Amino acid sequence: MVQLASGAQVSGHLPSERPAHSWVTTAARVVLAAVLIVAGALKIGAPALSVQAVLAYQLLPESLAQVVGYGLPVVEIITGLLLLVGLFTRVAAGAGGVLMVAFVIGIGSAWARGLRIDCGCFGGDGTLAAGQDPNYFWELVRDIGLLACAAWIVVKPVSRLSLDSALGFGGAREPVDEDGQDEGRDDRA
Repeated sequence: MVQLASGAQVSGHLPSERPAHSWVTTAARVVLAAVLIVAGALKIGAPALSVQAVLAYQLLPESLAQVVGYGLPVVEIITGLLLLVGLFTRVAAGAGGVLMVAFVIGIGSAWARGLRIDCGCFGGDGTLAAGQDPNYFWELVRDIGLLACAAWIVVKPVSRLSLDSALGFGGAREPVDEDGQDEGRDDRA
């Protein structure tokens, strides 16, 4: 507390930017969650097509492509749901970030090697329709943007409307000042 010449006392703390950060994190969490849930949901009903899409990249042996093709939709949905409800947010965002890095490497590799495939990101078997060209540039832009969302969430995991916050996992509360006022949240989870 600071005493002014008038005798009034004011808090020595400047307004915090943390509330704005938590809303940005919430938005990033929901965007990344929505993309992962939709991508996984569109693939989970046709796992054989998902395997074909993984094989189209020509990066993995068939046995590993089978595991990735069957497992990826499940991982996407679980990661997306954790992000959506804000539970284990930092870990889920880290997993989402790892997925985005893998997708960027796969798409970039396909583009660099001159492959003409569909990314298979939202279903399909990786083949392009007749007369269709690959959209590698925009797919990379999308996935790099989603990687940025994941990175933001990992660095600033405290968000609104999350189970982490409700359960106290999003960071410890800062001490209460001498007036009994909560001084904000600590975003170091």
